[in-house]
Amino acid sequence: MPEVDAHLKLNSTFRAYLEAKDDRDGGEQDQFTVGPSLQLYLKPLIKLREVKAFDLDDAKSRFLILETGYRAITAPNAPLDNRMMTVMTFNFPLNIGFHLSDRNRADLDWKGGGFTWRYRNKVTVDRTFSIYSYHLIPYVAAEPYYTSQYSKWSTTALFAGCLFPVGKHVQFNSYFEHENNTGKRPNRQTNSVGLALNLYFSRERK
Repeated sequence: MPEVDAHLKLNSTFRAYLEAKDDRDGGEQDQFTVGPSLQLYLKPLIKLREVKAFDLDDAKSRFLILETGYRAITAPNAPLDNRMMTVMTFNFPLNIGFHLSDRNRADLDWKGGGFTWRYRNKVTVDRTFSIYSYHLIPYVAAEPYYTSQYSKWSTTALFAGCLFPVGKHVQFNSYFEHENNTGKRPNRQTNSVGLALNLYFSRERK
């Protein structure tokens, strides 16, 4: 599942990014997703900044991140899905260099004249490790979905991956995902491998 995310830090408070990816999240069929988001965050916490010193994602050094965005989702033989997103993410420094993020996300979907929504709660734990002068960031994550279509917690996604920073602007995210979907009978389980290219730029003057 390829993905490209391009981030532009506008100032110390706002960041915009554009996401384009293939995915099958929430038990959906193969689909392509593209759209922009705007993030608002607080000042960095000193402890978080220390823990995430080698992660190019500046937002992870902020305790609270608020986000709103739009996604256009296309799939074979299906109408266009227009999705509005609202996201609230908390970041916490843990002992011995570990970092925890708790992302709470609501997806509001208008598709084929109908409306559905879902709530997603993704909890991620990561830690930076050094190999000589290089730093990589392995992580594990879990994300359950509550969907209005089935009126229950219908999907659970489990992740294991690693972030690979390259220079000052490029970071790769490679991961394995196991997803269990109970929305329809019989239950459906899928395993996927993903690779995301994350680009980070800033308009701030150093």
